[in-house]
Amino acid sequence: MRYAVLNRSEGGTFPIWRGVLAGASASLVGIGLARFAYTPLLPAIIGAHWFPASTAAYLGAANLGGYLAGALAAGLLARHARAASVLRAMMVLATTAFVACAFPVSFLWFFAWRFLSGISGGALMVLAAPTIIAHVAPSRRGFASGAIFTGIGLGIAASGTIVPLLLRQGLTETWLGLAAVSLLLTLVAWNGWPPQDGPRPAQANAHTHVKAPAPPALRALFAEYALNAVGLVPHMIFLVDFVARGLGKGVDAGAEFWVLYGLGAIAGPLLAGHLADRAGFGPALRVAYLLQLAAVALPAVSSNTGLLMVSSVLVGAFTPGIVPLVLGRVNELLAHHPAAQKGAWSTATTGFAVLQALAAYGLSFLFSNSGGDYRLLFAIGAVALAVALAVDLFVALRSK
Repeated sequence: MRYAVLNRSEGGTFPIWRGVLAGASASLVGIGLARFAYTPLLPAIIGAHWFPASTAAYLGAANLGGYLAGALAAGLLARHARAASVLRAMMVLATTAFVACAFPVSFLWFFAWRFLSGISGGALMVLAAPTIIAHVAPSRRGFASGAIFTGIGLGIAASGTIVPLLLRQGLTETWLGLAAVSLLLTLVAWNGWPPQDGPRPAQANAHTHVKAPAPPALRALFAEYALNAVGLVPHMIFLVDFVARGLGKGVDAGAEFWVLYGLGAIAGPLLAGHLADRAGFGPALRVAYLLQLAAVALPAVSSNTGLLMVSSVLVGAFTPGIVPLVLGRVNELLAHHPAAQKGAWSTATTGFAVLQALAAYGLSFLFSNSGGDYRLLFAIGAVALAVALAVDLFVALRSK
């Protein structure tokens, strides 16, 4: 069945499936590939002597720094151009970055292009889903948002399957192959954005200046989401390298764990949304923090293959799965202030990006100065999630 919603500004209809496909393609390119394809590439980059291990980890962190810049710049860009135009430009930027990374001219060159790919991911994350969801009927928004964020998991799974195959041809060919996939998805999404980005300028300006009320639960949620970002970083950057080099299992085995991570990420948003529908967003978030805490702690205390597989799937599921939970909780807390919801979501996204970037740089520094102690990184991630859970429980108990 073809679902469509009324596009009031133009009196026509906008097919949901086209928008969801465009949004999923954007999250797949900007996050799933531009960020996560680097993780299975890291051991190969080190092994090919493109960059030493101590600096290669910083290149992964460069993308997260760019993500923060992109998240901060997204609103400004959207105010000066149609959101659809910005989204197309960001997908083109991500594709161009893949091509540029095929040639390791220098550390600065590679760092700059990884940073630019992060900018594209941050902007796509902030703009893509809201641009589509604004045109989706309320009864379909849960399904649509889950499908859009599933693009992240599809990208992770694709990077874990495509990268090992491409690496047999060489590193340069791998980057160019990823560029080709990114270009194809950019073309798929090109005409899938709504013809009208949202409210008329006068309405947009009015909403721009609405400040979200900040009750304790909302402020706590911002802190929890930021701490959750810290908890995800060890798996995002170091999981494959930990399996491949830390446990001595090789690049192919590392890629297999990354596929498990990606499979979890595909199902994560839809399962998280279903849990929230059944239990409510607050309880669902507590379950998410607890499961992530256990999953991130596992590599710090065990090298058992089965437990590491469980860890990979669970953390993979909540990497994108935590997003609709927090977005839903923001909207729930601000149910009586709908005009403030967008600003609150922007604040939450920015906080997540800041702590994610700081954690990436900080953990990369610790890794290079601790003799490659992977378990320390996972332990720090687990502590961050434990604090997030404690904050949430404290606020919940105080509100009773």
